[in-house]
Amino acid sequence: MAEQPLSELIWALARADWDEANALVVEIGRGGWVGGVQVIGAAYTLAVHRYFDPDATPNEVAAWVAAARDKYQGGDALPTLEMEGLIRAALGEPELIENIPVETLIAVEIFILGQLFIENPLTPSEIEEFVAEANEIAAEYM
Repeated sequence: MAEQPLSELIWALARADWDEANALVVEIGRGGWVGGVQVIGAAYTLAVHRYFDPDATPNEVAAWVAAARDKYQGGDALPTLEMEGLIRAALGEPELIENIPVETLIAVEIFILGQLFIENPLTPSEIEEFVAEANEIAAEYM
């Protein structure tokens, strides 16, 4: 999978352009998310590290997840434990995601990434730097 649609997805999330983000998710999904796990995972981890204190407690993470679910129409359908586990994994507890299916992992990362961008908007130049950094990190794992 070329970086372009994945980078465009990060841009769409950062701009809160949900229609574009949804269209890109469908497009990327048709290709089987090849490379997507790495690129989205890198962007997700960068965003989590920028937002959360490295010493965030499980209760702080759970409170953020509960608030994010409350803000989202249909948020009660979002997998609470997986969301908390993915954030905590990015903060240093990788064992918490060992049993999460890849499809769930990607979907939750995209949702959380979008929420973190809403709470911490970036300028276009910051988005450009963020996307470049995510692609650089992802390239190390592809």
